[in-house]
Order: sequence, then C-alpha cells, then structure tokens
Amino acid sequence: MKLNTKLVMIMLTMLVIAMLILFVLNQFSQNDLVQEIQESSNVVSKAIQLSVEDLTSDEESSRLTEYLQQAKSKGVNEINIINNEGEIINSSDPAQVGKKQEIKKLEKGLKASRRHGGGGSLKPYDLVVPVIVGDEQLGYVQINLLLDNIRDIQHANFVRRLVATSMVFVLGMILTIFLARRYTYPIHRLATGVKNVSSGDLSVTFQVQSSDEIGELAENLNEMVGKLKEKEQLEKRLYEAEHLSKVGQLAAGIAHEIRNPLNYISLAIDHLKSELLPSCPGKGEELEAITTNIKEEVRKANYMVLNFMNYGRPLKLRLQQITYPELVDKAMPIMQDRLNEQRIEVVREIPDDLPPIEVDPELMRNCLCNFISNGAQAMPDGGRITLGAGLDPETGACRLTFHDQGVGIEPQDLEKVFQPYFTTKEAGIGLGLAITERIVKEHGGTVSVQSSIGAGTTFTVTLPSPRVA
Repeated sequence: MKLNTKLVMIMLTMLVIAMLILFVLNQFSQNDLVQEIQESSNVVSKAIQLSVEDLTSDEESSRLTEYLQQAKSKGVNEINIINNEGEIINSSDPAQVGKKQEIKKLEKGLKASRRHGGGGSLKPYDLVVPVIVGDEQLGYVQINLLLDNIRDIQHANFVRRLVATSMVFVLGMILTIFLARRYTYPIHRLATGVKNVSSGDLSVTFQVQSSDEIGELAENLNEMVGKLKEKEQLEKRLYEAEHLSKVGQLAAGIAHEIRNPLNYISLAIDHLKSELLPSCPGKGEELEAITTNIKEEVRKANYMVLNFMNYGRPLKLRLQQITYPELVDKAMPIMQDRLNEQRIEVVREIPDDLPPIEVDPELMRNCLCNFISNGAQAMPDGGRITLGAGLDPETGACRLTFHDQGVGIEPQDLEKVFQPYFTTKEAGIGLGLAITERIVKEHGGTVSVQSSIGAGTTFTVTLPSPRVA
C-alpha cells in the first residue's frame, strides 16, 4: 500500500470516528432534552390543572404550595392564580396573595419574566394561561419557570462534545506522532546508510520492511549498492590484471635471465663430477649423491622457471599412471634435509589398496613439494605434516590431503591464497599455490583449503579416476 493511500485512509478514519462520536453524543443530548421537556410539560400541565381547580372552587386549598415542593425540581418557581380584575387570589407564595397586577400587561403565552431568578439561575420565564369555562373567562394562571434543567442538559452536552473533540484531537496527535516516528525512522536509517555508502562502505544492506515508497526506495538503494559492488570488483580486477601483466612481464624477463646461470651451474657440476670422482675413489658415492642432488635441484629450478615463463600458456601434460606412494618417494628426497633441519615429520596415511593415478609425474611432484613446503613454512618450530589419501565413494575420484599443524591462514586471506603473486611471506613471490592450482585444474581436478588460526591448514586435491584402457 502506498504511503499517500495510508495517510488518506488514516485521515478519513479519524474524520469518520469524530463524526460518529459527535453524532452519538448529539443523539443522547436530544433524547435527554426531549425527556426533560416532556417532564417539564407534565409538571406545568399538572400545575395548570390544580390552578384551574382552585380557581373554580370556592374552598381554600394549599395544594399549590404542596405541589410546588415537587415541581421546583423541574423548574417551576412560582404559581399564581389571578382573577379578571388582576388580583392574585391564590399563590404558591402566600406573600403574593392579594397583590394586584395590571391585566393589560399580562402577556399570554411564554414570555421572559420581569423578575430575575436568584443565584446563578437563567432568566426566568412567565407562562400565562387564561382559564375559560364555557364562554366565561374566570381568570388567569401565571407560572414562573426557571429553565435551569435545560441549561444543565445543554451545558453537559457541550462538555461531552468538548471532551469527545479533545479526545479525538489527542488521539490524532498521538497517531500523528506515531506515524511521524514510524516513517521518519526508516528515512533516517536510509539516510545513514546512504551516507555510509557515499563514504565507501559497500557492505551496507537496506532493509525492505514495507511495500510503500520507502520500501521501493530501499530496494532501489540495494540495487544501486549491488551495481556499485560490481563496478568496484570490475575496477579491482582490471587493476589486478594490469598489475599482474606488468609484474608478469618483469618476472618473465628475470626468469629468462636466471636460466643462463642455471645452465652454467649444470655444466659446471658435470665438469666437477667428471674431474673429482676419478681422483677421490674413497668418497665417490658421497660426491655422486651430492652432485646428483645439485643437478636435480638445478633441473627443478629450471623447470619451475619454464613454468613461470609459460604461466599464461597451456601446460603440456605427459600423463602416465603412477602410484601415489611412488610420487611421494620422488618428492621427499629433495626436501628431506630441510625438513630434518626444521624438525618436521612427514606422516603418510595412504591406504595400501589405493589405485594408481594418471598424472604428469613431474608436474604433480612440484605440487607435492609446494604443499609440503608451505606446511613447513607454517611451522617454524617444527611439527607434523600428514599426507592422506582416499577414494570418493560416489565418484571414485582420488582425494589427496595435506594437513599441517601450523599457525593457520587468516579468514580474509583464504580466498586469495591461489591468486598469482599473493603471499604473506617476506621472501615469497606468491606463485607456488597459483601454479599448483593451475596444474591440478589442467589434470581435471580441484583444490580447496580449510584453515583455523592456531590449529593448522588442510589442502585437499581431488583428481579424477584414471581412464580404463
């Protein structure tokens, strides 16, 4: 319902209520007034009847005085019986008996009295009725009336109307204040939200609590904030893309220059190996292992440089089936010395019946090394890295897990760990996990991460089941 419709309905409702209350009060007042007039008429009729009886009777009677005691409650103040000569021959007030009134000045009917009522009474009225029996007029009956009861009824009716009008007015004021608070508070809340949005806080959500104009405004503001968020994300992505492009160009140039010293180191190792091994037969095996490890590290570094240079290009996978324990065995010797120095234990929880996986052994070994290396860096004081494996009972996919007991990853950084060049390490370049995720996705798999501060981190790699030949 629209706000204008609500306000019109409220005003019409208040008007109907006020008119209904005034109508009901007016009906009650009219009923009271009619009843009072009827009772006064009955009293006057009775007084006239008694006066006529006294006027036509030769006997003295005190019924007027007795009846006046009852009639006073209905406004009858005095009753006089006047003969044709203007003499008061009987009266409810004995002091008036014998007084004369000018017949010419007696106005028949109900007229304002020349006498004034006592106290706070209204102006009295005289009702003069001629008494005619047959064709003969015997005299007049004069009744002095005080219409205090009617005045009281009118006053009470006025008070009731005033109270009712005041109550309707107060109710209207209360309703107006309520509506003002009801509608100004949401507007104030919207204004505060708009102010926060204008200051750059796009996390504001405007609550839609009604279907009127305020609700429509809240919906429009939510839509506006949503578009601003999309625009901000697009700008952020464009900035990151531009930044990554520049960093990538610089890093690719540096990586290209690194390959030359790596090639020289590889050739130098071959030369030293051919020169030193024949001259040191007692240490041949030790030197052979050292030179082999150096060559392996140089080869690995060169391979990583190639992947780094070709990060934006499709990877060339050399798929073959290999068991997961064999893959771990190829990765561990390169890292074992460093793990021993950091007092880090690698525990395998790999079932014996785990089927082979179809992967590129070289690329997948790099993934294992990255996961183990990240786990080791998260535990500077030593700890345990658990390598788990298993099959998904529904899809048959192979699920590999890497759990460490490190410091954990901050919640706001969980979504960024696979972004290129994002790192929390002082000496890192932020490509290890990005390359790892890319390798896993090229194999048709997925990688996810779960972490708790102080409780460690778990990376989960899901690889599709190997194709059956």
